Amino acid sequence: MSTARSERTPPIKLAELSSLSAAQRTAIDAVLARLKHLPGALLPVLHGIQDALGHVPKDAVPVVAKALNLSRAEVHGVVSFYHWYRTEQPGEHVIHLCRAEACQAVGGRQLEAHVKAKLGIDFHQTTADGRYTLEPAYCLGNCAVGPSLLIDMQLKGRVTPERFDRLTGAVA
Repeated sequence: MSTARSERTPPIKLAELSSLSAAQRTAIDAVLARLKHLPGALLPVLHGIQDALGHVPKDAVPVVAKALNLSRAEVHGVVSFYHWYRTEQPGEHVIHLCRAEACQAVGGRQLEAHVKAKLGIDFHQTTADGRYTLEPAYCLGNCAVGPSLLIDMQLKGRVTPERFDRLTGAVA
């Protein structure tokens, strides 16, 4: 009897809960429409979403997985593996500080200590006022003029603690 009843009872479908805003969903859908047909589309799609939104929201993972016919685990694995992808909204200004050996050899560690103290945050954190997010970079290709950093994707070389203070004052 229970078998007959289970055959008549429609399966329960749980609506996927999502914290994506309509604007975020529209941006994600636009990126997917533009890039999902590329061979190996996952990385370009994730870059496109992060470029559009500043991060890859957690709730974008099932949307991307479905559109690319991948599992959620595959998409989450890529987002969590690559340091470049963020799952939280960054600050108004994103600073990528080079941690490679060439920069460390010319004052990178001292600059790192200064930046962290000045901003009051560590890597992968955002200041309480939402102004700055600090991210590590493992070579910016600017080795001859280190220590180097990116501020809002603009490369800066020969950065001293004093120059950092001027640079952040200019974007403040």
